[in-house]
Amino acid sequence: MLIGCLIALCSVAVSGCDTSPADIEAPEPGVIEATTQGPAGAHPGSCWGRTVSPAVIETVTEQVQVQPAQISSTGEVQAFPIYRTETRQQIVKPRIDNWFETPCAVQMTPQFVETLQRALEARGIYTGQISGSYDAPTRAAMREYQISAGGPDSPILALTTARQLGLIAVDRATLE
Repeated sequence: MLIGCLIALCSVAVSGCDTSPADIEAPEPGVIEATTQGPAGAHPGSCWGRTVSPAVIETVTEQVQVQPAQISSTGEVQAFPIYRTETRQQIVKPRIDNWFETPCAVQMTPQFVETLQRALEARGIYTGQISGSYDAPTRAAMREYQISAGGPDSPILALTTARQLGLIAVDRATLE
C-alpha cells in the first residue's frame, strides 16, 4: 500500500514537470528576434527589432491630514490636527518601446551571417567559429558591439549597425 502511494505521488510530481510548447509563452515581437510587426506607421515589408526601457517607479510617502486642528473662538488650540502617513507608488518615467529597423529574415542567409561574424571578429568582439549561424555567441557579440557603437542594447542586428559594418549598402539618397 505504501509503495503504491509513493508511485502515485512520484507520477503526479513528474507529470507536473512536463511542459508542452503550447504552455511556453512566446516573447514579445521584436525583443528576441526581428519581426514584421513594427511600430505604427512602419513601411509594409520592413522588419523591426525592439528594446524596452522599463518604467521608473518611486515610492512616495506623504502626510495626509485626517482631522483639522480644533481652535476655540479665543484662538486657543483645543485639539491638534491628526495626520496619517500614506505610501503609494508613482510612475516617474513610463515604459518606452524603442523600435529600430533591422534586416529581414530572408536577408539573414548563412553567407550574410558569416560576413557579420567576420566583421565582428575583425573588431575583436566575436571569438567563436565562423559558422553562418546566428547563434548565442553571435547574438552576444552583436549586442556588445551595438552597445559600444551607440546602437540599441539588443542582440538583434540593427540596420544602422549593418551599414556601419559595411554589410548593407547605404542608399545614395540618404547621403545627400
